[in-house]
Amino acid sequence: MTAYVIGHLQEAAPHAEIAEYIERITGTFEPYGGRFLVHGAQHEVKEGGWPGHVVVIFFPSVAQAQAWWDSPAYQEIAPLRSRHIDGDIILVPGVPEGYDAAATAQTIRKGLQAG
Repeated sequence: MTAYVIGHLQEAAPHAEIAEYIERITGTFEPYGGRFLVHGAQHEVKEGGWPGHVVVIFFPSVAQAQAWWDSPAYQEIAPLRSRHIDGDIILVPGVPEGYDAAATAQTIRKGLQAG
């Protein structure tokens, strides 16, 4: 099952360490099958508030995403970002092949009838 690392990062003043982090990050996730899906793009808020920036990195599996996050290569550069940019980062599994949202709704309806 695919996995995604999603970052919601706040605005930050330009800094040489941030530039170094951006230069080096791709080399840390490529060995794990990772690739940027969203990086540096402007987003349009449709509901609520979402200040800052969005980053989405694809991985072929949760295990590969976790291995990247825990890797010495990534852990070495992570402070270059975290010292200068506040934000939230999550790792989330994708839906399996053939996922049907209607089936999920049916499960919810059955639970409502039983309760």
